[in-house]
Amino acid sequence: MPAAMRYLDLIVLALAFPVFLLGDFPLLGYAAGGGVWIVQRVIQSLLARMADRSDEPRTVVGLNALSVLGRGWLVALTILLVGIRNDEVGLGAAVLVITLFTIYFPMNMLARAPQRDRPVPEEAASR
Repeated sequence: MPAAMRYLDLIVLALAFPVFLLGDFPLLGYAAGGGVWIVQRVIQSLLARMADRSDEPRTVVGLNALSVLGRGWLVALTILLVGIRNDEVGLGAAVLVITLFTIYFPMNMLARAPQRDRPVPEEAASR
């Protein structure tokens, strides 16, 4: 998968900045939503590398579960806390994160989809 597709959410994050400026949306919402998005992507990358290096299935499952659940909670709590402090800032952060997730999720699924041009292992072909 081309790098531009793998990082399309981060490209959209950069493109959202002028939208926040021109639309007179709260820049703190952009900073909170964009900041937590970048942090959770870094966490995902680190935990995925740790899982890839492990030969223990329990460790792999545990790291993947921690990644999914922990990142979800991190983003949700950040938006909640920002929204409690200021409704407009929280709304801006929430809309930004939802937009980024809407782009990230299908790109992630495409990146993990089986490639048709890969050779089929002999044992799978004989089934």
